[in-house]
Amino acid sequence: MRTILITGAGGAPATNFVRSLRMAKDEQFRLIGVDADKYYLKRSETDESHLIPLASDPDYLPILNQIVKETGAELIFAQPDFEIAFLSEHREKLSCKVFLPDIETIRVCQNKYLSYQCWAKAGLPVPRTMMIGTEADLDKAFSEFGPRIWIRATQGAFGKGSLPTESRNQAKAWIDFQEGWGSFCAAECLEKDSVTWQSIWNNGELVVAQGRKRLYWEFANRSPSGVTGLTGTGVTVSDPALDTLALKTIAAIDKKPHGIFSVDMTYDKHGVPNPTEINIGRFFTTHLFFSAAGLNMPLMYVKLAFGEPLSPIKKKMNPLPDNLAWIRGMDIEPILTTVDAIESDAAKLLARRSSLHAG
Repeated sequence: MRTILITGAGGAPATNFVRSLRMAKDEQFRLIGVDADKYYLKRSETDESHLIPLASDPDYLPILNQIVKETGAELIFAQPDFEIAFLSEHREKLSCKVFLPDIETIRVCQNKYLSYQCWAKAGLPVPRTMMIGTEADLDKAFSEFGPRIWIRATQGAFGKGSLPTESRNQAKAWIDFQEGWGSFCAAECLEKDSVTWQSIWNNGELVVAQGRKRLYWEFANRSPSGVTGLTGTGVTVSDPALDTLALKTIAAIDKKPHGIFSVDMTYDKHGVPNPTEINIGRFFTTHLFFSAAGLNMPLMYVKLAFGEPLSPIKKKMNPLPDNLAWIRGMDIEPILTTVDAIESDAAKLLARRSSLHAG
């Protein structure tokens, strides 16, 4: 039985990782959860859980190693970006293994402007982007990218600090409020449609990848940008053009990928997908979608981390059928269905409306 320590254990992404491993009927794992939030910790579905300090606390590493030794954990899996960054930088001081990309790869992927520079240099389609350090920079962004620009923090998940705006005064007030001068960037606005391409690599070899389209953001009306990082309904997709772009997006940063690379792509006004971010070293929040549909990436990840053979994968690129749908919401279990089933309900309503007004 393998023992795995999972950080951010009370959060939805880590819980989906735990639930995915529990789906593996022929495998048994002892799962140790740690979280820096005493309330979130109580939501953990691991076999045992422990409260730890924030990764910014000097006691974080010694306490984490203490728990590793007490529990016999053999592998650490982290979902929060700031913990991935810390564990990456201190991987040689950890008392158990990690399965992470190179240190420099994580540094670049966790900085949206550095990522943009790599993709622009490689000639990939990307929204023009610049750092905002002064009001003069902000004026230049509106002049070159406007009338509507996208402002966001260069680091952070879930659309941190993001705001689409046509108002220079609003943009300045937003950056002031966020204390973002020098750490925010501005870019051309893209359209609302986006796709995520989640993949696992082992020493430069693609193990498996699957595309997923987001139909809408959950709680979008509660965010200034309309971006919450919380997918409402996701749908499986396969598109050779997206596959090619995702591969080029990764290769522009890392020639020998290792671990998890989740590429976010958003379409521009010409219908061309643009890479906007690589969620590095972690799965996207709704990865339980793929596990429920039969593609258990967390199980593959764990087996690769321990050097164990995988079951044969007949199709490395988009092995799941298109148009599977994963519908989510707060305090309800997610539902796996199909786009056809969803549209069938809509067609029935249309028929009812027609019958009311017939004759």
